[in-house]
Amino acid sequence: MSGFKDWDQKDHAEEWIIFPENIGKHLSLDEVAITNGELYTVLTNKEFHGKKRALVAMVQGTRSKDVAAVLAKIPEKKRAKVEEITLDMAESMNNIVHYSFPNATPVTDRFHVQQLVSEATQEIRIAFRKEALREENELIKLARSHGKRYSPKIFENGDTKKQLLARSRYLLFKSQNKWHEQQQKRSAILFREFPDLKSAYELSMMFRNCYENSHSRKEGEENFNRWFQKIEEKNIDSFTVAAESIRLHKKTILNYFINRSTNASAESFNAKLKNFRTVVRGVRDKKFHLFRVAKLYS
Repeated sequence: MSGFKDWDQKDHAEEWIIFPENIGKHLSLDEVAITNGELYTVLTNKEFHGKKRALVAMVQGTRSKDVAAVLAKIPEKKRAKVEEITLDMAESMNNIVHYSFPNATPVTDRFHVQQLVSEATQEIRIAFRKEALREENELIKLARSHGKRYSPKIFENGDTKKQLLARSRYLLFKSQNKWHEQQQKRSAILFREFPDLKSAYELSMMFRNCYENSHSRKEGEENFNRWFQKIEEKNIDSFTVAAESIRLHKKTILNYFINRSTNASAESFNAKLKNFRTVVRGVRDKKFHLFRVAKLYS
């Protein structure tokens, strides 16, 4: 009754499924795990907002040449009409665009780039927290060796050092005007006790402002260059690594400022696929699962 037995893509569904009729000018490229961490590369049309006709292709794996070989089954005239594709920072994704869509502008998703910078900040916080835990363990041992009970230092907001660092995680993701009262008090103590974290937070917010306050590709490039210069001045290892990655992808990152396109639609579509997998309590018959995905989204 479902039509699965007569499905024209049944024989190769586990390797790939394509729907050339759904292709459009603005696409998103991403990867998603179907079952047991098995990755598929997913190409979607932004125009349909994750609904019917959104799915253009799903290909097993992320190897660029394998994916491009499947996408080559879409007529060249259709592929030539694609103007823009948003993607993450993986080089394989960029290669897929290069091989399959010669006229498309690749746009590195701003949220993946911002995540890279936020992770650099969190890396510093985690390093300080590990050091605080080591320090506390040593003080506990010392107190016990003298037959005493260890009492940690309590800051004015009621946090110990390790609690301060653990509870500061979320405030470091936010701009100051979004902090609630407790976060404002905690941040004042945090930045007083750990000046390096204050520098890291300021660099992270400066990078976010490169996106918020730039209204053209040229302006964005100028703001990024100022940020790169500040990174060199501060010389913080985790940020130096992040900055180098951003430099290597600078061209496609700056393409964001043409239409301010993001990969949010792809992330939303992937979330729907994961939710669907949860609703059906996992994937036992992969072919039939992909058939149902095709029925819903192609």
